[in-house]
Amino acid sequence: MLEALTLREVEPMSDVTKPSLFRRAVRWTVSTTLTLGVVAGAGAAVFFGSNMLADRAEAIEPPVAADLTKVSVSPLRMETSYTVPRRFVGQVESGANVTLSFELGGRLTQLFVEEGDRVTQGQEIARLDVALLEAERNRLEASRSATASQLEFAETRVGRAEALREEGFASQEALDQARTTRDELLNRIAETEAALASVQINIEKSVLIAPFDGQVGAQSVDGGETLAAGQAVLTLLETSTPEVRVGLPLTVSPDMLEDAQVDVGGVLYPVTLSHMRPDIDPVTRTRTALFTIKAETAPLFGQTATLVLQTQQVAEGAWVPMDALREGSGSIWTVLVVDDGIVRNAAVEVLHAEETQVFVRGTFEEGAALIDSGAHRVVPGQAVEVLNGEG
Repeated sequence: MLEALTLREVEPMSDVTKPSLFRRAVRWTVSTTLTLGVVAGAGAAVFFGSNMLADRAEAIEPPVAADLTKVSVSPLRMETSYTVPRRFVGQVESGANVTLSFELGGRLTQLFVEEGDRVTQGQEIARLDVALLEAERNRLEASRSATASQLEFAETRVGRAEALREEGFASQEALDQARTTRDELLNRIAETEAALASVQINIEKSVLIAPFDGQVGAQSVDGGETLAAGQAVLTLLETSTPEVRVGLPLTVSPDMLEDAQVDVGGVLYPVTLSHMRPDIDPVTRTRTALFTIKAETAPLFGQTATLVLQTQQVAEGAWVPMDALREGSGSIWTVLVVDDGIVRNAAVEVLHAEETQVFVRGTFEEGAALIDSGAHRVVPGQAVEVLNGEG
């Protein structure tokens, strides 16, 4: 049987297998032809389609280029220092603040001023009742007249006693007695004169006089009251030279106060240092300084005053507007500068800030064109148009 199988395997292809190979060849030829046809059709479609799109693109007008963003710039000016204001709180005071009162007690009969009135030095402000003093003055004047009459008679007696003594008709004792009586009357007149002077002084002290030019402050009486000696009548404020009292640390020397200013209610007033007290406040450990305000219209007394001192800080940098600052990455501040028409970033460090500007140092050069306003409208790398001198 093995021989029969071997002989069967080496027999040539029969007529049954020949048609199968032919069909496979035909299918392969047809599929290849169809594939090539599809590829050729697709290539033709792409070719003609691209040409059509190119023709349409050429037919469309190109868009008009947008105008460059206009920006306002200013050159950065390098400086070697900046000024830092130091502030110390104080109070506005009058040059003199006096509570006026009478040295003597009595009934207040006249009050010539009211609160807020302006007075001049020597002006009469108030007056006490002086009826009793005038009566005492009249009594003393009458007593002086009576003593003067007695003195005249005593002088006559002395003259007679001296004449009789020279003639030997009077004793030395009688002469001495006459002289003693005369001297006693002289002393009595002197005593009366002193009493009259005292009464006159009391009458003058019954009138309250303004010691300086000023303005009436608080008034403690209305008139008609019976006042005790030293009882307050009113307060007089000197308005010509208002002062500011400020407590300063010991590190502030008088040389630093030459160009000082005070801020009162948002208004700056130039001041001059009047004097500094030689002692130190035991509570605040500060030294009191008094400044005179140099202004035609002075602030109200009692207002809070802030002394402003300018201190120079040495550092190289430039002032930039607050609006020009941009917050960068990693808490770094940046500003935008224009270099050859292109916006560039410059990192900066803020050294000092004020209300509208800051002093910075950073990666910029002297004269760099800083975008001082509208920095939010542009970005780094953008081409811009620089406005020369325009906002």
